[in-house]
Amino acid sequence: MFATRLKSGIILVLLAFGLIMAGGPVLCVSLLLISWVGMYELYRIFKIEKEPLGIVGYVMAAGIYLYLYFKPEGSTGILMILLLSIIAILAVYVFTFPKFKTEKVLGTFFGVVYVALMLSYIYRTRQLDNGILVWLVFLSSWGCDTCAYCAGITLGRNGKHKMAPILSPKKSVEGGIGGVVGAVLLGALYGYFLVDATVLPNPVFSCAVVCGVGGLISMVGDLAASAIKRNYKIKDYGTLIPGHGGILDRFDSVIFTAPIIYYTLMLFMKGLAIL
Repeated sequence: MFATRLKSGIILVLLAFGLIMAGGPVLCVSLLLISWVGMYELYRIFKIEKEPLGIVGYVMAAGIYLYLYFKPEGSTGILMILLLSIIAILAVYVFTFPKFKTEKVLGTFFGVVYVALMLSYIYRTRQLDNGILVWLVFLSSWGCDTCAYCAGITLGRNGKHKMAPILSPKKSVEGGIGGVVGAVLLGALYGYFLVDATVLPNPVFSCAVVCGVGGLISMVGDLAASAIKRNYKIKDYGTLIPGHGGILDRFDSVIFTAPIIYYTLMLFMKGLAIL
């Protein structure tokens, strides 16, 4: 099992590296496909993956990425697409009544925002500063996860301080602290090598703070994805990635981290004026 997980992890990292390096339409289309798979996994829980509600969700996800491709820094259009999503979803709800329960209607819109919109911030971050800052998304999320695991099995092996005892009994506060500290150190190291290549003010400090915030948020993303699985009594979202599960099982922390990294970077680059 460990060998399978390790092999899949290496392939996943190499694939992510290639797609992000390619950028442009390759990355945009790839993120849309990944979003569709993730939405399919989520919609399968609500049993709407092949229903009209699910189809509306997939179409709106495509609209988000199409808009971002032409206006990567735009926000007004995204808001318009989200409003159209609500209208279209409610239209299906009304004209097929009483086929769908309210839970499925809310789940459809949740999938558009939680998976498609939040993952799209990887593309938006890739557009910043010649694409060199997007790696902070993965350094903070996957780096925090790895460091938290290492700290957890050493400092938190006795399990005295559970982070979420009911939701995830194996996660400890010690592991969480170790994960965030590890993310900060990785960010500082990355910033050190960016000193002459980025417009970020004080790259070492900026990247350290960005990764620290991202690492902290990534744990919320991980636990949130676990909470949904516990509610619906499933082990994994899918089986697409051997040893890891589905797209949402592997990208649960990245989904939360990407938008936080983007806006934290923008605060450092442009200040509070962006708000």
